[in-house]
Amino acid sequence: MTNDKDVFGPQPKPLAVMDTTLRDGHQSLLATRMKTEDMIPIAERLDEVGYWACEVWGGATFDTMHRFLKEDPWERPRVLKKYIKKTPFSMLLRGQNLVGYRNYADDVVRAFVDKACEVGIDVFRVFDALNDFRNFETSVEVVKKNGKHFQGTICYSLTERRMGGPVFNLEYYLEKAKQLEAMGADTICVKDMAGLIAPYDAYELVSALKKTVKPPIQLHTHYTSGMASMSYLKAAEAGVDVVDCSLAPFALRTGQPAVEPIVAAFQGTPRDTGINLNLVVELSQKLEEVAVNYKKLLDDTKMAVIDTGVLLHQVPGGMISNLVNQLKEQKAVHRLHEVYEEIPHTRKALGTPPLVTPTSQIVGVQAVMNVLLGRWKVVTKETRGIVQGLYGRTPTPLDPEVEQIVLKKGKEGRYEQYDVRPGDVLEPEMAKVQADTTEYAKTDEDRLICALFPQTGKQFCLARDEE
Repeated sequence: MTNDKDVFGPQPKPLAVMDTTLRDGHQSLLATRMKTEDMIPIAERLDEVGYWACEVWGGATFDTMHRFLKEDPWERPRVLKKYIKKTPFSMLLRGQNLVGYRNYADDVVRAFVDKACEVGIDVFRVFDALNDFRNFETSVEVVKKNGKHFQGTICYSLTERRMGGPVFNLEYYLEKAKQLEAMGADTICVKDMAGLIAPYDAYELVSALKKTVKPPIQLHTHYTSGMASMSYLKAAEAGVDVVDCSLAPFALRTGQPAVEPIVAAFQGTPRDTGINLNLVVELSQKLEEVAVNYKKLLDDTKMAVIDTGVLLHQVPGGMISNLVNQLKEQKAVHRLHEVYEEIPHTRKALGTPPLVTPTSQIVGVQAVMNVLLGRWKVVTKETRGIVQGLYGRTPTPLDPEVEQIVLKKGKEGRYEQYDVRPGDVLEPEMAKVQADTTEYAKTDEDRLICALFPQTGKQFCLARDEE
């Protein structure tokens, strides 16, 4: 019989778990539509589990709350803090993108992060779609100033079937981790947004990270490909400190692994989570009572709850739905296979960005245009932004021919390119936002909503004032 020490090493410690039920769980499965009132029935008991943290905010929640749920996004952390008093709150922050879809000026970033600290966020999982950590600098400065936890994040991506090749190899990830450690990261997260990390790659990567950097290592993945729980098992054997899980009703599919089987799998081993299995099962049953109200939002177009196709094309689930919707509008869904074939070419030409918001949308939309209209015949403003360097430095050089096409401006001109921190080319925004929104933005929080989402933010403020 295998000795646990042979598997987990000589000095293993309990595996910590971050709960993603209240953010990524419903974002991944239910288009981020869970209402705050439906979180309250499980909130108090959630605080008793002993999670490393609860992810409750960030990502798409800020957008969806004010746009579709007609809720003030700033209120959710405040409300949940009344019930979850011991467990730290975590949020997903897209660096200079914050929780929007473009880079915002430094004054907007500072104001937003300050306010997020004020309303109750303790752990800031900061990532950048290009893994260009210059886009972290302003937000991290404010996180640190407020004495909060900076979780430096590396977006996990592939160009091969497994980790390796000329771009996203082990050396790439170790170098990124060393950069994050130098920036003062309290923990380092490997963020696998498409569920691509294979079990033995997880073992190799975590083992190497633990030998290379000192901050604790956290692994975030999605169940999309069906490999996630196996990858957590191998990562735990390699010494990963924290993994992300959801309660079962909001787990699997394109979400995270379910916490209940993870707790059961490690029970009685040196990496026992210490979580009471009866309690999390009870919470799952309680969540089922409200989850049924959201069932219509689940993708029920297929029997399979995993996407085996992602093992081949490596396109994240959210990106696929955007591609399908775009093709439907053009009455060209039958050309989806051509788009899948085009995506690797478009991605490579644009410097091989990881496929995560917003670069996944940029690459996807451009790939659709390349298929329907001819390669690089029409270029989006966002594609031009990538080529100009307005999003940051790409992992690989741009295709020189595509670069010339995209930057051409009229007969003689050329769009300017930048190789500086993207925030350095943006003028301050908050003074103009304040002047433009005087009639309907009553507070600093209102103004920040409008700074990030000018049209829908205005609609939200006006509709609230009419109630």
